[in-house]
Amino acid sequence: MARVKYSPARRKKKRKILKFASGYFGDRSKQYAQALRTVKRAQVYAYQGRKRKKRAFRRLWIVRLNAACRAAGIKYSQFINGLKKAKIDLDRKVLADLAVKDSQVFNKLVEIAKE
Repeated sequence: MARVKYSPARRKKKRKILKFASGYFGDRSKQYAQALRTVKRAQVYAYQGRKRKKRAFRRLWIVRLNAACRAAGIKYSQFINGLKKAKIDLDRKVLADLAVKDSQVFNKLVEIAKE
């Protein structure tokens, strides 16, 4: 039986990794083994970063909402609780956008939450 070296597949795999590593410093963009290590690590950080980004934006929306609520004379927690009791299902992203861009609508929501 003939010996198989997997040349085309391996070459394609290496090319893919080295292309992903282009722009890395020094041998990390030239040597396959170093590039592989660096790319794997980068992918781990990228995955974690996508999760962190969601957390960071939620924190930002809450900070904006809290500031707008305080300006309207209500606490953030009371505002959210009031909206839930009034059966208004708007997420924090939309509420923060309203607080920044359309203060009249936001103030009406605050009045509803106060009741």
